[in-house]
Amino acid sequence: MTHSDADVVISPSGWVADQARTYEESGGTEGTTMQGAPCLLLDYQGRKTGQWRRTVLIYGRDGDDYLIVASKGGADEHPLWYLNLQANPEVRLRVGTERFTARAETLSAQDKARVWDSLVEVFAPYADYQKKTSRDIPVVRLRRTDG
Repeated sequence: MTHSDADVVISPSGWVADQARTYEESGGTEGTTMQGAPCLLLDYQGRKTGQWRRTVLIYGRDGDDYLIVASKGGADEHPLWYLNLQANPEVRLRVGTERFTARAETLSAQDKARVWDSLVEVFAPYADYQKKTSRDIPVVRLRRTDG
């Protein structure tokens, strides 16, 4: 699972692209928060194209693992990055100045219930996003696989 930054397509969303570039170009010292919440860079492989893509996501922690929320602002469909993680769970993260590989796994309903309040503490809008949709918003565990 090797790829270089030159091979990564950054999200087409303007503010996400700007923040992803700032985060990466600063070596993880700038662009690391969104509305006060901590953010990571997620590099993942497209399920149809095999192309590596990058997005910026708010994260919480569960022990040594990172948790991301497939909220898409409470939309009725999953974000594309989540569909790609289901097909290709091997990912690469930048969290602050650190870069490492990880494996993505969707939490069970029981695990999600255990961590949900801590994620809402990190980013309060998650509570409203879940109320806006009948879709059960997935929470994904990112477990480090190197080092």
